[in-house]
Amino acid sequence: MITLSYTLAGALTGLLVGMTGVGAGAMMTPVLLLVFGVAPATAIATDLWFSAITKIVGAGIHHAGGQVDWPIVKKLWLGSLPVALGVALLVSLGGLHQQVSWLNKAIGVVVILTALGLFVAPRIQALAGRHGQSERSSYWTVLCGAFMGLCVALTSAGAGTLGSVALLALFPRRMTPHRLVATDLAHAIPLTLLAGLGYLFLRAVDWPMLLSLLLGSIPAIVLGSLLAQRLPGRALQLLLALVLISAGVKLVG
Repeated sequence: MITLSYTLAGALTGLLVGMTGVGAGAMMTPVLLLVFGVAPATAIATDLWFSAITKIVGAGIHHAGGQVDWPIVKKLWLGSLPVALGVALLVSLGGLHQQVSWLNKAIGVVVILTALGLFVAPRIQALAGRHGQSERSSYWTVLCGAFMGLCVALTSAGAGTLGSVALLALFPRRMTPHRLVATDLAHAIPLTLLAGLGYLFLRAVDWPMLLSLLLGSIPAIVLGSLLAQRLPGRALQLLLALVLISAGVKLVG
């Protein structure tokens, strides 16, 4: 059954993702928790599948083909996918999502980190660009992947923004805007799918809710991607960051 309120929430999130390229996980989970009062495990489970599908659509819209930096993606996967698989196995056994209070706080912390990442990304890129890429970047890439795998599997948030900030910090000269979006999407799609598998066994995914969200988000992503060519992208990212900080503080508090 389609629920109009979920469809409108999906449209708003999809519009922001289309215009800024980030925010699917970080935006949708707080909306489900704070606006609709959805249980944390259900919100995370549904959002993981929402994020995976919207990122697949977004990859096609942004014409990511040919721009993916596969050596970097493989290093990120080396860290993120094993961690996400481990968390998914624990989730499938029902061992991680019994305490709602800590889970809400964990989501809030990751959302705040995501928002701060949007604020500081240009500064990080500028500082890192002065030093260039080092031999230790490969190790840091794997570690960053592991951290993102943990964040995404536990909270569904952070794959896009935290991944973008990490890539800008580690590879400032290598990551052109187009390559950054393509590489980040390529890493995030299997990560969110794998993290979502544990919630399938837990039966936490609300499929009617997911369908309602997607009906609103997919057309809105297309519209947002077209509007992104005419609107100041950096201003939109800062506005999104302010919204995420407000939501994160409320969840932590």
